[in-house]
Amino acid sequence: MGAAGRDFHNFNVTYRDKSEFEVVAFTATQIPDIAGRRYPADLAGKLYPRGIDIFPEEDLESVIARLKVEEVVFAYSDVSYPYVMGRASRVLAAGADFTLLGPERTMLRSSKPVLAVCAVRTGVGKSQTTRYLASALRSRGKKVAILRHPMPYGDLAAQAVQRFEQAADLDRHGCTLEEREEYAPHLEEGHLVFAGVDYARILEAAEREADVILWDGGNNDLPFLVSDLHITLVDPLRAGHETGYYPGEVNLRRCHAVIVNKVDTATPEQLASVREAIARVNAAATVVEAASPPRLDDPEAVRGKRVLVVEDGPTLTHGEMAFGAGWLAARAGGASEILDPRPYAVGSLKPVYQAWPNLGQVLPAMGYSPAQREELRQTILASPAEVVVVGTPIDLGAVLKLERPSVRVRYNLEPREPEALAGLLERLGAGSARVR
Repeated sequence: MGAAGRDFHNFNVTYRDKSEFEVVAFTATQIPDIAGRRYPADLAGKLYPRGIDIFPEEDLESVIARLKVEEVVFAYSDVSYPYVMGRASRVLAAGADFTLLGPERTMLRSSKPVLAVCAVRTGVGKSQTTRYLASALRSRGKKVAILRHPMPYGDLAAQAVQRFEQAADLDRHGCTLEEREEYAPHLEEGHLVFAGVDYARILEAAEREADVILWDGGNNDLPFLVSDLHITLVDPLRAGHETGYYPGEVNLRRCHAVIVNKVDTATPEQLASVREAIARVNAAATVVEAASPPRLDDPEAVRGKRVLVVEDGPTLTHGEMAFGAGWLAARAGGASEILDPRPYAVGSLKPVYQAWPNLGQVLPAMGYSPAQREELRQTILASPAEVVVVGTPIDLGAVLKLERPSVRVRYNLEPREPEALAGLLERLGAGSARVR
């Protein structure tokens, strides 16, 4: 059971080319246009010359019955404990075993030092943290390769190993809007990025070019690599989530260091709650507090204007945030009105608002396909906004060719104790003991 990422990795490292298992299907959720396809033979290995069928997760029970499935492996992330056990109950009621693979069975071992940046929820601030740490390592004379959590939603065989060094590579690989949001900020700062489907091959390619491997985790998934230094971010704006979501709590329990982000916007009560949770489940971890203040490129363009705010899609959807950096920046910038986008939503954006009732005065940047990007564009242009506030990590106005003034919001990590993070990186350089 997956979402076109962790599921493929688990198959590749645990089941591929092992005759004692017969993998009869994947089921897919969260990501459009994955179900109904096939995991290609080029990636599936010698035991699966036709590849492996991918079915929609809503067909789970019928797949178990029709294919006589004995074991179902749950392999995606950023979901609540009730959600996981709800899926487990469906599997068990259908007569199969329900399995969660442990980290040791799915982590690859690198010949280079590995720094992993993970989180307890989507939208905590991994991206700016990864950029901060990559720059810090480069300032120490290290060549860094960033391995990004997979988002292979196109031609899976063609996306087996992807290397990104410049903006043109995003076009060459046909990246979705979500992929661009994750990769482009790294490229703008001169960092080398690898991603794709087959992480054993991806790791080999990265090791040829880097002194240090930096794992940039997605959602709140576990690292795909054995880590010399494992950092987990927590979000006080979602206090309590750090021990209520899978596998975020695993990241919190396993990590060497915790970054408490967004301390500038959290309440004292929220901060106290996450500090208590950290002390309770991982008292040995180093704790660093940080802010990621959103800043408008042109505050005067927003002041007194009626604005539409576009935010990072995954942060709002399965991250369950009601707002993001764009909304905070628009409010602080003195916008006269922040428009409700729902009356103007078209196409596939309408059911997004139905599926995620937490969404309010913000528009999630959904862009898995060209058609969905066009629907996003049409929604923006249908609104009476004078200015579009772009809270996504890329210049959405340029990508969508908006016929409307837009202002970007940027956010960088600002640790309260930079020397604490510097000390952690020194440990990495010294070859610290790997995660148990």
